[in-house]
This record gives sequence, structure tokens and C-alpha cells, in this order.
Amino acid sequence: MRFTEVADRVWVARYPWFDVNVTAVGGSDGVVVVDTHSSDAAAREVVADVRALGAGDVRALVNTHEHFDHVLGNNAFREAYGDIPIHAHEEAAARTPAAVRRIQADAARRGTLPGEDEGAWVGLRATPVVPADRTFSSAAVIDLGDRFLELLHPGRGHTGGDLVVRVPDADVLLAGDLVEESGPPALGDDCYPMDWPYTLDLALGLTTTATVVVPGHGAPVDRRFVEDQRDLLGAVAETIRELAAGGVPEAEALDAGEWPLPREVLADAVRRGYAQLPPARRTLPMA
Repeated sequence: MRFTEVADRVWVARYPWFDVNVTAVGGSDGVVVVDTHSSDAAAREVVADVRALGAGDVRALVNTHEHFDHVLGNNAFREAYGDIPIHAHEEAAARTPAAVRRIQADAARRGTLPGEDEGAWVGLRATPVVPADRTFSSAAVIDLGDRFLELLHPGRGHTGGDLVVRVPDADVLLAGDLVEESGPPALGDDCYPMDWPYTLDLALGLTTTATVVVPGHGAPVDRRFVEDQRDLLGAVAETIRELAAGGVPEAEALDAGEWPLPREVLADAVRRGYAQLPPARRTLPMA
């Protein structure tokens, strides 16, 4: 069993495929599972691990955002536990089918790379997409009998529909991919680099110096780690803003800027960041 208890009845399992975290939160009425892994086969292992906890049946699922490695286990959990509710932010739920099918199509075109498990990728491509059916715009609550889970959308960042899960009585914050420990923040082609630092400011407002923060990938961290990652993302956003204001064309920004992250992970961030700025900030200044 992979789950480790990080606070009272809050267990985190870190799975090596995509190095993704799945969290189980127990209450007197059962268990809520936050994020569900990357395929039917991978999620069936998670189901077995959750059952081994002996904390009760799974009563609900939460998807922190729409990316395949966080939602493609939904179907397997439904197979195991029936028509349990799946919670997500409304934008994440709406974007899940297209986002996942794009990855499945990309995987089919690419095939299996050397050293990869061909069967695992075949399973990913074949897994049915089951989007969340309980959505919210800003906040929601799940009642587990003797404790509540707070679901909050602090703003856009890694995606447009990120949520965090707060377990108030245990002082735990499940941050999804708004926070990553095992690598740099994933500034992909659906990120919002100009919003992300402020989104983390709101998430930090839900923490104390003792809060355990569970990232989407990697080991649990503390508030200081999140503050440092917020500052790093703030530096990315400020560099984009300064380059654009100085009249540097988007195509030249990666080479012109002094970046806190490797340039090879910032191409999407620059493109998305320039697109977020008002047109007047993306043109050469008048003489």
C-alpha cells in the first residue's frame, strides 16, 4: 500500500507513473479521493490501495483540474463504487473531455517510446473520459459526517479551472498542480502566468505556518515552499510584463529576458503571458 498519513485521516499516495499524487480524506461517513490517476488500470491500483486503508467506502471524488493524470481514473472509481459524485470547478469539468482526448490522440500518434510500458499507454488511450458532474464557480463544501472539506477556486494559474481542497480541522491544503515539488511549475499551453502568482497569494491565505500542503506532484511541503514558488512565478510574470512594456517582441522575449527558470520550460508561458497583456503593452513605445 502506498498511502502515508500526513495528518489526521489524510493519506497521500505518490504513484511513479507521472509522479502524481492521490489523496484520500477519511471521515465518519467514508472517504473522499482527490485526483484519480491516469488510466483505468492505474486507478484500479489506487482503488485497491484506498480499500486497504480500511477507512470506509469512497463517497465522492474531486478533480483538482482537467489534466489527464488527475481525471482518467474517474471511470475506474465509478466502476468500483457506483455513481458517486465527482466534484470540480465548472471550467475544469467543461474542458475535461477535450483536454483528455487531445492527450489520448497525441499518445496514439506518438506511439510508445523506448523504455516505456506499452500496455500502460494503450490503457491510457482506451480509458473512457468521465468528467466531473458536481461543479461550482468559487466555493463548495463536502460533508463527511464529522468533518468538512472546503473546495475553493483561488483563481487561474496552472489552468483556468484550478481548485484547492482545504481540510480545516487537520490544517491540510491539497493544492493540485498550482504547486509542484518534484519539478518546476508546469507552465503549459493552457496556463495563466500573469494570474498564477496572485492565485497563490489567495491559496497562501488559507494556510498557517503549520499547514501541510500537498502538491500535485512530489512530496508534501510547507507554507514557506509555496511562498518561494509564488515568488518564482511572480518573477516570471514580472519579466514578461517588463519585456512587453519595453517593446520586446514576443518572438524575442525568451532570449532577451533574465529568467528564473530554464528557457526550455517557458515558451508557452511567454506566449500565454503576452496574450494576457493589453494590446498597448505589447507594442513598441511611440517616439
